[in-house]
Amino acid sequence: MKLVHLPGINIGDGKLTIIAGPCMAESEELCHQVAGTMQEICASLDLPYIFKASFDKANRTSVGSQRGYGIDEGLKILSSVKENFSIPVTTDVHLPDQAKPAAQVVDILQVPAFLCRQSDLLEACAATGKAVNVKKGQFLAPQDTKNIVAKLESFNASGIMLTERGTSFGYNTLIVDMPGLETMRSFGHPVCFDATHSAQRPGAAGTSTGGVRESIPAMARAAVSVGIDALFLEVHPNPSEALSDAATQWPLDQAAMLLQQVAAFHRVRALIDS
Repeated sequence: MKLVHLPGINIGDGKLTIIAGPCMAESEELCHQVAGTMQEICASLDLPYIFKASFDKANRTSVGSQRGYGIDEGLKILSSVKENFSIPVTTDVHLPDQAKPAAQVVDILQVPAFLCRQSDLLEACAATGKAVNVKKGQFLAPQDTKNIVAKLESFNASGIMLTERGTSFGYNTLIVDMPGLETMRSFGHPVCFDATHSAQRPGAAGTSTGGVRESIPAMARAAVSVGIDALFLEVHPNPSEALSDAATQWPLDQAAMLLQQVAAFHRVRALIDS
């Protein structure tokens, strides 16, 4: 396993890294609230923590949906979180020319699922010298991610991680192939499971994405039991009022309960591996 090295964190070293934050960087106040709460919870459970929020939601269902403040203001918010809480941060980039400015702030660049095969974007991310986390496209089989890894390795990426976020299955439905996590992990790099996006029902709400929030804990427990290196969660103090992914963001006041569960399952998995 080739580790992903971040400040104070080595993803793939046997610990379960938590990547969590609101879907969109709606405000500095919101991001600080979520980062502070999640940092305390993760510290109490000995889980490494990375903050995540998006400065732009470029793949919204409707043209009228909120997209965010844009890269300049969004990166200011992420920089503020990083400086105030001394934690690594990550965000997603949609265009090759966003990679370099984002890399000046974030510690790992995230490539969205719909763009996972865009060679120019992958190369631009790798060229920054920062680690790259690629979400598996909803249209790909787990074994297809080997080609993503090969691209990033050819671009000399300094760190590579793959993220599972569900596979398209019929109308407005995603499924998660749990054995597929092992397939993705077999390519020699850490694997993350995105529990909140895997609960989505794309386009099911007409002009926005729906979802089944109550399925998140079961999927998270299952993924940890199979064996993953990181768990991705979108969390929000008031999910119903979130400007994006309102149907599947996990309530901040229930985050401790969920992470206590997955931490327990991870400990059992570690015993099995040993």
